[in-house]
This record gives sequence, C-alpha cells and structure tokens, in this order.
Amino acid sequence: MAIDTTEEAEGRSVTEVPSGDVIVVEDLWKTYSMGEQEVHALQGISVRIRHNEYVAIMGPSGSGKSTLMNLIGCLDTPTRGRYWLSGHLVSDLNDDELARIRNKEIGFVFQTFNLLARATALHNVELPLIYNGTPAAERLERAEEALRSVNLEGRMNHKPNELSGGQRQRVAIARALVNRPSIILADEPTGNLDSKTGDEIMALLDNLHAHGNTIVLVTHEPDIAEYAHRVVHIRDGKIFSDQPSGKAMQT
Repeated sequence: MAIDTTEEAEGRSVTEVPSGDVIVVEDLWKTYSMGEQEVHALQGISVRIRHNEYVAIMGPSGSGKSTLMNLIGCLDTPTRGRYWLSGHLVSDLNDDELARIRNKEIGFVFQTFNLLARATALHNVELPLIYNGTPAAERLERAEEALRSVNLEGRMNHKPNELSGGQRQRVAIARALVNRPSIILADEPTGNLDSKTGDEIMALLDNLHAHGNTIVLVTHEPDIAEYAHRVVHIRDGKIFSDQPSGKAMQT
C-alpha cells in the first residue's frame, strides 16, 4: 500500500497514514558512534503493522531486532527516517512527548520482568497509573482488574520473590495491560521460563490478541515466533524476509 504525500505551505511533506495501520516505519535508520567508527544498527527499515496483527520480529544477536523494538516502543529515536504510531508522527517528537504517547498506546513485557522487588504485585501493576496521575481509587480498581485478567487474583499482595517465574511474568503482563493500550510489545517474554510456563505465557498473549490487541513479539526462538501470524526476519539491520507464519497458513 503506497503512502500518499502532499506538501504543506512551509514545504514539509505530510504523510496520510491509512487508518488500519497502527505502526508505519519508513526508511528507518539508527546509527551509533563508536569512537571514530559508525555502526549502523538499522539500515533503511520499512514495515507496516495493522491493527490487531500478531507479528514476530526475529533475528540473531546483533541483527537490530531489539533496536527496532526500542524505536517502535518510543524508547529511542531514529537517526533518520519516519515512524507513525496510531497516526502520530512520533519520529519527530521530543522525550516528554514520546513518554506521553508511549504511556497511552503501548504496554511492555520484558524478558527480565522488571518488577520492583519490595513492592507487591498490586503495587507493581499500579505504577504506570501512578505516573500518569490516575486517582487512587480508580488506580486500585484497574490494577486489580488487570491481575484478575491474568488469573492472579490470589497473589495480589505477594512480592516478586514470593512468586514463580511464570507468575512474575503474568504480573508484568498485567502491568502492560493496566493502561489499556492497543499495542503490546513483548521482548523475549519466555526467555527466563521453562518450556511449560513459556507455553502458558504464549497462550495468554494469544488470548490478548483474540481480544483485539496488536502484538509485536521479539524472539530468537522459531517455535515462539510460530505463535504469531506473521514473521519479520532481520539480518544486519535490514529486513531479510517478511511472511506469514505456519500458524497463519493453517487458518
């Protein structure tokens, strides 16, 4: 699908993003300076992800997949190129603006859980709502609702060291859901889990997708990528292939 461009009065081109595309990346580059040497982590990546797609991003270590995830998640800005998130041109935003749109649009799930060790599951899930100023009563209600949605209603007052690895990842998923984002970004979500627990977490992500979330999954494991409906392979900072997964072809 082509991008239609028009010219504003001051001469900048404006891109009209089709409403069905929640993520549009166009000629995205990320370059790091390593002394006198420049390292191109991403080299002209272009990709579109539609609402309610389930996409896996795969690639070996150093391929650029985590860099792409950081840019899609508004945790970093590109060296050049453009990125639209839900119709907003976020590649031109400053750090404060990025934080606002990130908090509203995206839920993050990390391999290492990133939970506060001394806080209960309930308080860990509340944190994004504290940051955006949600009133205390509403905050508590929404955090409890999110924990119930991942079947942890009986563990709300437990701290991370009182939970199994799978339960900790469920807390992390509840935290990702508490702001009711449209997009879930999951970075190696089963990396620290045994295979049975990993399957349970992937079943939970399947359920979120079935309920309307857009899921973008970063993984180096082919069997985990097969849970997605589309697999984007990255190699040396470029897209090597972009095709339906075996799961998509079976449906």
